[in-house]
Amino acid sequence: MSPTPQTLDGWLSHAESLHARVIDMGLDRVRAVRETMRLQFACPVITVAGTNGKGSTCAMLEAILLAAGYRVGVYTSPHLVHFEERCRIDGQAVQAQALLPHFAAVEQARLTAGPAGSAVSLSYFEFTTLAILSLLAHERLDAVILEVGLGGRLDAVNVIDTDCAILTSIDLDHMEYLGPDRETIGREKAGIMRAAKPTIVSDPQAPASVLAHAQALGADLWLAGRDFHYTHLPQQWSWQGRTQRRHSLAFPALRGANQLLNASGVLAALEALQTSLPVAAQAVREGFARAELSGRFQVLAGQPTLVLDVGHNPHAIAVLAENLDSMGYFPVTHAVFGAMADKDIPGMLRRMVPLIDVWHLCDLPTPRAAEAQEIAASLLVLKPEARIVLHADPLQALGAAAAAAELADRIVVFGSFYTVGGVMQKGLPRLHGKHLESSPQ
Repeated sequence: MSPTPQTLDGWLSHAESLHARVIDMGLDRVRAVRETMRLQFACPVITVAGTNGKGSTCAMLEAILLAAGYRVGVYTSPHLVHFEERCRIDGQAVQAQALLPHFAAVEQARLTAGPAGSAVSLSYFEFTTLAILSLLAHERLDAVILEVGLGGRLDAVNVIDTDCAILTSIDLDHMEYLGPDRETIGREKAGIMRAAKPTIVSDPQAPASVLAHAQALGADLWLAGRDFHYTHLPQQWSWQGRTQRRHSLAFPALRGANQLLNASGVLAALEALQTSLPVAAQAVREGFARAELSGRFQVLAGQPTLVLDVGHNPHAIAVLAENLDSMGYFPVTHAVFGAMADKDIPGMLRRMVPLIDVWHLCDLPTPRAAEAQEIAASLLVLKPEARIVLHADPLQALGAAAAAAELADRIVVFGSFYTVGGVMQKGLPRLHGKHLESSPQ
C-alpha cells in the first residue's frame, strides 16, 4: 500500500492516478462514497448549471449573500492557476492545509464503499469534488453555492440535493458527453432540478426539454420573461419578480453585455429563497458592486489595454466579440489564443476574425490541447492572409504580443482556462509599453 500523501499536490497526483478515464459520467460511484462519508449539508444549497454564465452567477450570488452578512461557501471549477481557487469560504480561497483531512476522508471512504466492502475508483474530478464538499459540510455555513462542472444530471455535484437550481445559458458544448443539440443538452442540465424546489432559468430561450422536465418532476419553475424580467435603462436597470421589485440598480461590476441576464437570475433565486435567506436591498446593491471574477471579460489597467476571457465555445466567444465591439476604437488588436482540441475551434475563430489584426497562437500544457500549428491551419482556411505567430506557451505569446503592440493597441487573451491561467502563472499581467510585468493577484 502506498504511503498517505502529506501535501495537496500529493493528493492531487493520487487522485489523477485512480481512474482510467478523465471524464466518466455517472453518479453511482460518487454516491456510494458520499453515503459512506455521510456527507450532507445543514444549510441551503444553490446549484448552478449552464453552458456559459455559471461562474458570474456564482460570483454575484456569493457577493450579495456576503454583503447580507451570511457565511458563504462556494465550489467552482476549473481553476485558473491554483487548485485552492476552486473553494472559497467567506470570499477567500481555502488554504491547501485545510483540504488535506478531507482528501484523506474521501480516500478512507472510497476504499470500502464498493460492493462487499471493495474499493471504488473515482475520477480526479469526482475525488476532488467530494473532498471540497466534505470541507464545506464541516464549516458552519449559512449558504453553499455549487457550480456544476459538466452537464448536470450525471455531474458529481449532483449527488447533493439542491434547495434552488439555477440554469444559465444553454448552448452547444461538450457535445460528445451531453448530446448533439440544445434540447438534449438542456435535458442533461435540467437534471439538477428537484421536485417542489425552485428552479431558476435565466436563459431567455430555454429549450423545451427543460420546461418539460420541470413539469414532469414537479419543480417550481421560474422562467426569464415569465416569472421575472429586467429593464435595461441608459444609466441603471430595474428588475421585477413574482412579488419583489428592485428599482434603480447600478450595473454589476462584472463587465459584459450578458451580465444582466445572469444578474436577473440571481435576483430570482434570492426571491425564491427569501424565507430562508432574506436579503435587504442594500446588500443587493453592495453585492453587485463588489462581485469579482478573474478571467471573465477582465480588462486590466495599463497600456496597451489587456483583456482576459476564458470563453471556450462559440456562444461565449460571440459574447466576447460583442463586448470587444463596445469598447471603442483601437488601432490594432492582438490575440493570444490557445484551445482544447475537442472544442469547435473554427466556430470560435470565425466570430473573432473580423476583430483581430495579429494572432499569437500558443500550445497549452495538457494533452487535450490543440497544437498552435493545428489552430493556425484552421485560421488560414477562414482568412488566408491572417498574420500569425506561433508560441510554445501563453506567457511567451503574451510577451511577444506586448513587444509588438503600441500603447494605443489592445491585446485579447482567450480560448481556454489554460490560456488565461497560463498568462497569470506569475500573478496578474501588467503591460507598460513593450514590457510585460506581473503583480500579485
